[in-house]
Amino acid sequence: MRGAADAALVERAVQAALAAEGRAMGHEVDVRITDDAGIQAVNRALRGVDAPTDVLSFPLEGPAASGAAVPFVRPPRARVHLGDIVLSWPRAVAQAAEYGHSVQREAAYLAVHGLLHLLGYDHEQPTDAAAMRAREEAILAPLGLVR
Repeated sequence: MRGAADAALVERAVQAALAAEGRAMGHEVDVRITDDAGIQAVNRALRGVDAPTDVLSFPLEGPAASGAAVPFVRPPRARVHLGDIVLSWPRAVAQAAEYGHSVQREAAYLAVHGLLHLLGYDHEQPTDAAAMRAREEAILAPLGLVR
């Protein structure tokens, strides 16, 4: 693995995505940076898939969480927890080499990708995939992490 995980970079990418999506104030996510074994354990336990992957997202509200928007009552001014992101750093390193760009770009891309999933973005259909990819690149551009 090339270097230790860059948690500050991942945080900057998540913050940029939240800001770009109009969720900078009053919204939060939890991010866990782990290794392939760690993400495989989460994938197996929560999705029934016994394999490592690059990033997982677990939304807490809205259609992505339950199939239908379900209102949740919060105290006034309470922060909205959008969900959790789990990112495999070794997978980011390997994919960066495979795709020919920096580990920083790949890790930030995975963080943004995971955050957009929390907000309901999807890539199952080609048009949705294109829209999501365009949004990811637009968020990464100000960070200097374009392809």
